[in-house]
Amino acid sequence: MTTVTINARATGQRRRGRAANRAVWVLQVLTSALFVFASVPKLTADPMAVAGFDVMGLGTAGMYVVGGLELLGAVALLVPVLCGLAAAAQVALMVGAVVLSLVFVGGGAALALPVGTLVVVSVIAWARRRRTVELVGLVRRYARR
Repeated sequence: MTTVTINARATGQRRRGRAANRAVWVLQVLTSALFVFASVPKLTADPMAVAGFDVMGLGTAGMYVVGGLELLGAVALLVPVLCGLAAAAQVALMVGAVVLSLVFVGGGAALALPVGTLVVVSVIAWARRRRTVELVGLVRRYARR
């Protein structure tokens, strides 16, 4: 193999890497917007949100906690150092949403949004796993001081 062939391959891989990075950032921005929109009714105590959380037995305290987690996760998805950890946390939040939707709604069309969101945040968490590892390393280094 010649140097030209190796450099061409490296350039092609870098372009694919940049394109994939941009695609994941687009997913992050769109998902962040989705979580902001989802958190607003919970944080403003919309009557429908209050009723839904009461039916689930979580009450208004649970509603505010979930809304706060959604909003904090939405902001953290846009911070490069935190985006991997935020996506992993949103995976956990969406697993809970899927389970509660199955138990209280019973599936069907109402399950589509939580499952779809779970898939998207899982893809983001996987794509940003190196950033999460770097963040853990940074915290460990800082803790040793």
